[in-house]
Amino acid sequence: MEYVHGAAGIFSPEQMEREKLAAEQRRNEAWESLKARAEDIRIIDFHTHIFPDRIAKGALHALAEESQTIPFTAATAESLRESMREAGVDLSIVLPVVTHADKTGKINLSAAKTNETDTGILSFAGIHPGVEDPKKELKFAKALGLKGVKLHPDYYRMSFDSPETMRIIDLAAEMDMIILTHAGKDIGLYPPTCCPVDAIKRVIREIHPPKLVLAHMGGWNDWDEVLEKLAGEDVYFDTAFSIGDIHWMDQPKHGFHQLSDEAFVKLVYAVGTDRVLFATDCPWAEQIDYVNRIKAMPFTPEEKQAIFAGNAKRLLGL
Repeated sequence: MEYVHGAAGIFSPEQMEREKLAAEQRRNEAWESLKARAEDIRIIDFHTHIFPDRIAKGALHALAEESQTIPFTAATAESLRESMREAGVDLSIVLPVVTHADKTGKINLSAAKTNETDTGILSFAGIHPGVEDPKKELKFAKALGLKGVKLHPDYYRMSFDSPETMRIIDLAAEMDMIILTHAGKDIGLYPPTCCPVDAIKRVIREIHPPKLVLAHMGGWNDWDEVLEKLAGEDVYFDTAFSIGDIHWMDQPKHGFHQLSDEAFVKLVYAVGTDRVLFATDCPWAEQIDYVNRIKAMPFTPEEKQAIFAGNAKRLLGL
């Protein structure tokens, strides 16, 4: 795989190398800018999604039809920033989902491009277990300055504890990358559940990745099992798409529901307030609604500060 920005064949090798170094410098400067204002960052949304402007409308429509839910933004960078301004979110982490192995490198180049300016949006990498050389892909993502990698076993139709996925998790952990995975059922792809609690337990037991983040409070619509089996584990939990109301297009699917505020508070205390990351899954949940809901919950000011930003800053190295 060539490390290029721009259309292949347009630049000479020397020009490509200069552009590579210039892009790296832009990313480093943007990261330093983010670090410089870290003290003023009060809310970090650790789980959001956007698409390039040219495909956002079509991609969002397809996903909405698949899940039968109504999105809250247009799933573009500008619509995310508008949502952030309204909600008072200072930094959003974008999580690319790679559905085809051969698109991994291109998606990660696009993610790195997002990170060349400090706009309050920071993208992670994506990967697919079907890639020919996962170590090479992860090294490439690391070289691009991407701080973490998103996994979505349901899109791979492969269990979280499959040999292919565990290989990626092990490699990413060796490279000190954050690993964030969809966990539990998927509103658009269920059944089956490709990241069940028992698979997560096996990965923790056999690999123990130090920077593993379980989306949707450890397992969407599997929260009783999360409470029983994952409380006390040395992992992080994001709050994405786990509270509030699901905005269905028509009738609820499979009896899916969100946590009540009371059940959410109980689960947060069970897993530890120092292990919970504020997240929404925007555009599928409304950032301002999540901010207001958690502000109104009976956590202490110190616990709210940790959930909203402190834990994420520690994990990101901010």
